Amino acid sequence: MSRRNEDTVITVRRRGTRATGYALAAALSAVLLAGCGGQDAAPPQSLPAGQQPGGGGQSSDGEASGGSGSQAAASMPKSAPQRLSIPSLNVSSSLETLGQQKNGTMQTPRDPDKAGWYQPGPTPGSKGPAVIAGHVSWNGKPSVFHKLTSLKRGDSIEVARQDGKTAKFTVDRIAQYPKKKFPTLEVYKNLDHAGLRLITCGGDYDKGQHYYPDNVVVFASLTGSA
Repeated sequence: MSRRNEDTVITVRRRGTRATGYALAAALSAVLLAGCGGQDAAPPQSLPAGQQPGGGGQSSDGEASGGSGSQAAASMPKSAPQRLSIPSLNVSSSLETLGQQKNGTMQTPRDPDKAGWYQPGPTPGSKGPAVIAGHVSWNGKPSVFHKLTSLKRGDSIEVARQDGKTAKFTVDRIAQYPKKKFPTLEVYKNLDHAGLRLITCGGDYDKGQHYYPDNVVVFASLTGSA
């Protein structure tokens, strides 16, 4: 890598676990990332129906879990996302498509100013937890998800899709977890509705290790479409 990457986003490694329900095509794991000396939890293959979330964390609104208070909308047919918009943060980003590298880790966005959709998982608006990841910083400069922790419960997130429709999500909560104790089940458990997870790094940046100790996760639910 010609430039030093000062951010970490979620990665995945396959374990060959058989999927059921709404598959996120990767197994539980923790993987060292380029430029960072820590570990990340990965999107798992889908969990059995009724699986309870595991782990914990502090959410920005003080709740361990919860919803936006808005009525969840019916899920949409599958369609690849093209652009992410977060009006309250003045974020508008076309989306890279993230797959898996040969070693099983999830690809990260090549452009620090763009977010990326994890293609093996659900499409935003379809049933299940869609995943969009982005860098918080790169070479000491703010990146696309630099202000993600500023989101609040009830804020809007929009994802324009290839079918010409826009999936409209409402933020349920924002949580920050130590990477070494990332609650994979809580973040990636099966859903009975269309959900969205925005993921980046957080915590106090260690310049010596080029490492963020935490992950920030925004939980959102589909509440409309246009």
